[in-house]
Amino acid sequence: MAEMTERMKELFEKVETVSLGTSTPDGTPNTVPIGAKKIIDDETVLVSDQFLNKTLANLKSNPKASVSYWEGTEGYQLKGTVTVETSGERYEETARWIEELGNRVGFPLKSKGVLILKIEEIYGVSPGPGAGKQLA
Repeated sequence: MAEMTERMKELFEKVETVSLGTSTPDGTPNTVPIGAKKIIDDETVLVSDQFLNKTLANLKSNPKASVSYWEGTEGYQLKGTVTVETSGERYEETARWIEELGNRVGFPLKSKGVLILKIEEIYGVSPGPGAGKQLA
C-alpha cells in the first residue's frame, strides 16, 4: 500500500471536486466528477455513490480505479482497488452525512453506497520534469 503525505491529504480535503476514473474489463475508460469524498486514513479514501451508474458497473467487473485531484499546478493521482459497501457502520455514517449535505444545499441527496479505495500507488500530476512520477 502507498500512503498519502500530509500535503497530499491537505490538498485532497481542500479541493471541492476530484476525478474518479474506472474502466470496463476491455479497457473502455470512464471518468466522473466527485464531490462527496473523505479520507479514511493515509492509505484509504471514501467516495459516496449518489449517481454512479457506469462507474459502479465498471467497478463490479474491474475494481481498479484512480482518483485525480489538483489545484493550480499541484496535483496527485491515487491508484488502487475499490470495494463497495452498501450496509454497515461506515455506510450508515456516510448516508447521514450525504442526507445532511443535501438538506443544506436544498437538493435531496441519498447515498446508495460507499466506494472504499485502498491506495496502492500515488503519482504526481503537476506539470514539469516530475510529471507522472511515482511518489509512493
